[in-house]
Amino acid sequence: MLKPLRQIPRGVWALGVVSLLMDLSSEMIHALLPVYLVGVLGASMVEVGAIEGIAEATASIVKIFSGALSDWLGKRKWLAVLGYGLAAVTKPAFPLAQGVDLLIAARFIDRVGKGIRGAPRDALVADITPPELRGAAFGLRQSMDTVGAFLGPAAAIGLMWLTANDFKVVFWVAVIPAILAVAVLIAGVGEPDRANGGRKARFPLHVDELRRLGGAYWLIVGVATAFSLARFSEAFLILRARDAGLAVALAPLVLVGMNVVYALAAYPVGAISDNRDRTTPLALGLVLLIAADAALANLGGLDGVALGVALWGLHMGFTQGLLATLVADVATPELRGTAFGVFNLFGGVATLASSLAAGALWEAHGAETAFWASAGCAGLALLGLWAAKWRMPELGRNGG
Repeated sequence: MLKPLRQIPRGVWALGVVSLLMDLSSEMIHALLPVYLVGVLGASMVEVGAIEGIAEATASIVKIFSGALSDWLGKRKWLAVLGYGLAAVTKPAFPLAQGVDLLIAARFIDRVGKGIRGAPRDALVADITPPELRGAAFGLRQSMDTVGAFLGPAAAIGLMWLTANDFKVVFWVAVIPAILAVAVLIAGVGEPDRANGGRKARFPLHVDELRRLGGAYWLIVGVATAFSLARFSEAFLILRARDAGLAVALAPLVLVGMNVVYALAAYPVGAISDNRDRTTPLALGLVLLIAADAALANLGGLDGVALGVALWGLHMGFTQGLLATLVADVATPELRGTAFGVFNLFGGVATLASSLAAGALWEAHGAETAFWASAGCAGLALLGLWAAKWRMPELGRNGG
């Protein structure tokens, strides 16, 4: 696994640093946001589910247009800069907000930025990485992204302790790494040559262009959508820990723990998949999600929550980078941006539905019901993955 690590292109490393810094910024805010909404502003669980679901769905809907635009223009870097830049300039809205409405708007705009950058960035990784290193490259970027995702909550904990639980000070500090992320992207990542040799195709969202993505691609989209229905927002993990007795100032520990496990797993799983089948670790990831849901639903106290959170993070490490790698494997090069955009659109709509459903189930029937519903959806996704593999046995092999 060390050999492919040394061979990964410089641009992928730079994109990893950019992801790390932006996630550091975002997670300093998001690790505290559910508790801030419920405990300080008096939001309901349904409102938390709606805010988180709408935010992530917004990002995913925007991705389809930015991905297609990056294919049409043959330029990906500056769309990524626009997306990261928008997220950076909207970060001050979080400490300035005085009510739920402005926080919803801030979260919405921040996720628009995420949507603009997501598909072009993933297509950039695929464009600049040799096929035999794709799993390692996507795993590395995902691991570095996730390092930021656990450093952010850890920084939030320290700042909450130093400032006697002053949420707004933490939110202001989070602005700094967001600005640094944009600077690294501008200086450290080049624009690769057009994969289609400079040919300008029709706008990629045309039905004829979408058909060119092929049956294997649409099978992957279907399986990934089922994955997203099974996995609602991590905000509910934080609230589960709060209900189990975790102090408000320590609430970000939930995301620290989850993302440490996630970061440690993502690169090795991706690197191993470059020489083996990619669908087997995906299936294992779904089994891990079912185990996480069972622990969070059944086991009382903080020990049970800790086990569930660790299993949740392991599930993420086994699935998220590999799903992106599968898209890169099967998508034609000149439509990669579109492929990632459509892929994320379906996943985002599913995330919206699952987060809204989780909030409603939690309010009406308690946390246990919400987590068991997630486990049931994960079981259905596992069956869907098996059916996809049976229909297309070559699915998930290195390179397609």
